[in-house]
Amino acid sequence: MSKNVSSVTSLNDTAFYKNQYRIALRNCGIIDPENIDEYIAYDGYKALIKAYSSMTPQEVIDVIKASGLRGRGGGGFPTGTKWQFTKNSVGDKKFVCCNADEGDPGAFMDRAVMEGDPHAVIEAMTIAGYAIGADQGYVYIRAEYPLAVKRLQIAINQAKEYGLLGKNILNTGYNFDLEIRLGSGAFVCGEETALMNSIEGKRGEPRPRPPFPAVKGLFAKPTVLNNVETYANIAQIILNGAEWFSSMGTVKSKGTKVFALGGKIVNTGLVEIPMGTTLRTIIEEIGGGIPGGKKFKAAQTGGPSGGCIPPEHFDIEIDYDNLIAIGSMMGSGGLIVMDEDNCMVDIAKFFLEFTQEESCGKCTPCRIGTQRLLEYLEKITSGNADMQDLEDMESLCYYIKDNALCGLGQTAPNPVLSTMRYFKDEYLAHVRDKKCPAGVCKKLLKFIITDACKGCTLCAKKCPVGAISGTVKNVHTIDQAKCIKCGVCMESCKFSAIIKG
Repeated sequence: MSKNVSSVTSLNDTAFYKNQYRIALRNCGIIDPENIDEYIAYDGYKALIKAYSSMTPQEVIDVIKASGLRGRGGGGFPTGTKWQFTKNSVGDKKFVCCNADEGDPGAFMDRAVMEGDPHAVIEAMTIAGYAIGADQGYVYIRAEYPLAVKRLQIAINQAKEYGLLGKNILNTGYNFDLEIRLGSGAFVCGEETALMNSIEGKRGEPRPRPPFPAVKGLFAKPTVLNNVETYANIAQIILNGAEWFSSMGTVKSKGTKVFALGGKIVNTGLVEIPMGTTLRTIIEEIGGGIPGGKKFKAAQTGGPSGGCIPPEHFDIEIDYDNLIAIGSMMGSGGLIVMDEDNCMVDIAKFFLEFTQEESCGKCTPCRIGTQRLLEYLEKITSGNADMQDLEDMESLCYYIKDNALCGLGQTAPNPVLSTMRYFKDEYLAHVRDKKCPAGVCKKLLKFIITDACKGCTLCAKKCPVGAISGTVKNVHTIDQAKCIKCGVCMESCKFSAIIKG
């Protein structure tokens, strides 16, 4: 027994965790999220007590401002400044909102916090309410997260029972209540004004800004809106101080950031690292590298709104400004790793299909522009485009960025611009040579049987459309007119005699 115990490695000593530093995820997997007593045992609600008993609302805001915390939802706006604007706004009622409508493909950071540490969000929103003078908050969460919704409601009920939420909190005379509002899966409702329209029972479409929500937000009242991860940092900043938080990260990007690491990587999952950690460290040391000995090709950050980081920036220090400088963005924290088998044109098309489908249709640049962009990409990947199409597509990207109403449309061209910037050779191969170098785009793909064929006839037997012919022990051939590019022949060949061409 003792031998087995001594062989157990601490989480902090494993390759996946030793380069991480957990603040937002500190309690996830550690406490029972449905038991408020366990949250309290890990210093839960101490920050709330400290703020209500020994700090003025302005002092709370000053600490958040001094910490350098920036919004973790993608925009990176200074959290304390946003709270200050809302506090200074005149209104007979103010609101605190939480954006838990996590819609980026491959992102699940907010979900993990709400399922694993829901009281952290409640405590932070209650502190925000005290700071800006609000007595009502709303958590806008997608209905596709039923476990998160369940645990959040349990936590709200428990906090009310303990006098930490609702009327006369901690007998201080302050009131703050929370309600949950369910979203219906519309990606555009991650945009702050569309989210507020949805809470109000209206169609989830963005509003023109200004006025900004800090002045005229939910129900036309001054409103603070932050995402789940941003709130998950608040209590720890209040407890440990602004200097503690600002000591981590870079000059302009303080603290840590949670990423959902996925794609062509050995270790997938959530990672929380100090700002300024290099992409190489995330992929090679935390992620365990790319499987199968494949070469790193790119990392997509920011989801449909972001861009690709190419090999020449493999050692980039991850923070808000560095990513923007190379044509990408932090986003909410999705990080998808790609290897040499990925086609970057196809990747751009995948994200455009998503944003085009999710466009609310309110403004023409986004509604029509994203459709036209997608048509260009489909033309390129089918081998029907010419060089003029590439120029026109790039011009359209900049037009959409400059004229779309909200962040969805303004950032929709980013994957196209980013891949054109760093992988122009792949676009040229599709257009000039009518080839997909990665062998992904089916309409440009050919399966070719080489002289290594032993004539075993297995590929011919497996072909669903009878496109392969040949006799036993002789090299077979593929009728390209019949071939449907399914790849079954290549998968079934025992002699590696079939290649993509």
